[in-house]
Amino acid sequence: MSDEAHKKNAPVSVGCAVITVSDTREEDTDCSGRMLRQLLSEAGHAVCSYSIVKDEPDQIREQLAQLGRNPACQAILINGGTGISPRDRTCEAVWALLDKRLDGFGELFRVLSFNEMGSAAMLSRALAGTIGRQVVFCMPGSPHAVRLATTRLILPELGHLLGELTKPA
Repeated sequence: MSDEAHKKNAPVSVGCAVITVSDTREEDTDCSGRMLRQLLSEAGHAVCSYSIVKDEPDQIREQLAQLGRNPACQAILINGGTGISPRDRTCEAVWALLDKRLDGFGELFRVLSFNEMGSAAMLSRALAGTIGRQVVFCMPGSPHAVRLATTRLILPELGHLLGELTKPA
């Protein structure tokens, strides 16, 4: 089956949770989380949950566990905590939970970032994968990175990803 046929049969609207990982942001200062919710809504996806979580692995894992129990939540988009500073621990919290990794997401994100900002792109540890029948994306927390990852990678494939992930065994 061609890529076009896969996409044609994919869900048009996906239930999405947005998590901002930050020790300092609050809802009124969370520009990236607000942008992410807006981009998803404009693309026809439902935002079923939004939260801000401290960059504490236990809190991130607990939030993912709660979302895993929500059948309306098919995709989880996390922004923040993907760098290399001592407080950036989102990736460590998520990696251990993944059933399958989607290495291409991080690889392509870094290529796109490199084309725009140069060698600093190597500092990003953006990643994606699946937990059960949910797809999870982790991206940097800057508004520019959120826009880049969402518009160039996530939105073009989100329905297709969910269509593949939810196929009968």
